[in-house]
Amino acid sequence: MAEATSIVWLRRDLRLADNPALEFAASHADTVIPLFIWDLDEEGGWSPGEASRWWLHHSLTALDDSLAERGSKLVIRSGNPHEIIADLVDSTGAALVTWNRRYEPAAIEQDRRIKEALKSAGCEVRSFNGSLLREPWEIETGQGEPYKVFTPFWKSLRANLGDVEPYAAPDTVPAPESWPDSMQVDDLNLLPAINWDADFHDAWTPGEAGAQQRLDEFLASRMANYDEMRDRPDRAGTSELSAHLHFGEITPRQIYAEVNHSNLNGRTRKSADVFLSEVGWREFAHHLLYHFPETTDQPLREQFERFPWGNSESALQAWQKGQTGYPIVDAGMRQLWAIGWMHNRVRMIVGSFLTKDLLQPWQQGSKWFWDTLVDADLANNTLGWQWVAGCGADASPFFRVFNPVLQGEKFDPDGEYVRRWVPELADLPNKWIHKPWAASDQVLADAGVTLGETYPEPIVDHSEARKAALAAYNEFKGG
Repeated sequence: MAEATSIVWLRRDLRLADNPALEFAASHADTVIPLFIWDLDEEGGWSPGEASRWWLHHSLTALDDSLAERGSKLVIRSGNPHEIIADLVDSTGAALVTWNRRYEPAAIEQDRRIKEALKSAGCEVRSFNGSLLREPWEIETGQGEPYKVFTPFWKSLRANLGDVEPYAAPDTVPAPESWPDSMQVDDLNLLPAINWDADFHDAWTPGEAGAQQRLDEFLASRMANYDEMRDRPDRAGTSELSAHLHFGEITPRQIYAEVNHSNLNGRTRKSADVFLSEVGWREFAHHLLYHFPETTDQPLREQFERFPWGNSESALQAWQKGQTGYPIVDAGMRQLWAIGWMHNRVRMIVGSFLTKDLLQPWQQGSKWFWDTLVDADLANNTLGWQWVAGCGADASPFFRVFNPVLQGEKFDPDGEYVRRWVPELADLPNKWIHKPWAASDQVLADAGVTLGETYPEPIVDHSEARKAALAAYNEFKGG
């Protein structure tokens, strides 16, 4: 028997297809009210950064347009979700509230409290898995513990996944006779006050349609060589779906199904499996955050709380601004500032440089990424920074210190990535593009480069910084 009205609370699921909360509401109610609530307190100290807010603005606009095409619209409110949902239930007579679960610590606690209150008031509440292949509590070791190593985690998840059949988007979303009051997207003031997002518009198309287009292009032209090209920042070799996944404009179920339904031969099957394993790392990140919520600020390996990190504001700022004197590092940091995104291989390089060459705490890098990435995701960001700092699950050992010159020469062999994002070095020959300080005065002059003026001298000597990092690590281990 259908309920009169249902409310669908949308958060990190800004889409119509493969949306179990929307699917359930539409099939169990005569009318559906899609609701988005802007609530900074919900984030538990991790309110969205400037780049994420830019994306959210455009994603909400796209979702509202999609709903309008189906005879509906997005109701937007700002404030306390508990109070807003209770008020809407009362004013609309809704007997059903649905949402898709989130897995950040603050969101889990808030969902629990809202669900209890609504049930106590006689309202039916249903929550769903709308963002993962499997729930974090469904995958466990043979000893009943959470996984801390990726490979057995991913093997277990895939073995128990079965067929994946995403929901289609509904043809219509039944609207109420009268709509509750709503803000406009512009009223949320999500766009940055200064015009630093100009290049975002050329790089990204937020929204469900943009996500599907990005996946289609990847499957058609990039996936076949993904295993070979994914580490090359000078090539368009990755899917660039991370922000779409974070905001729930597309789901891992949709990606998994479409990849497996592609025309895969032996060569592309291998590449597809490598790509799906990257989707698996996202699952692993949420698994870890759910089971170890303290790791947003604290190392999973507790002994790293004693690590002798430095505290240099000048070094941190040079890194943030892409002025370290190491071209591959500076290229990555400038790409991040320009388009709110950085290639994953370069994220590892700049992360290693901050934590090991500069000995700055990984939390500083995590906070900077959080504010500047359009795909800033608490689970992924935490896993990535703890991985590179050597203090997390299945992490790169601390004593593995990336050499920024060798990394640049290997993964940007022709210097195209550096030339794009560090244009003051564009005329340097390939031999010197990743180590301009080693070039002769004549080579530098011919390229119009004056170290210390047009481009900075290296702020540290990598070989000496590596020795200092290993000494700090050995001292820490012996402490």
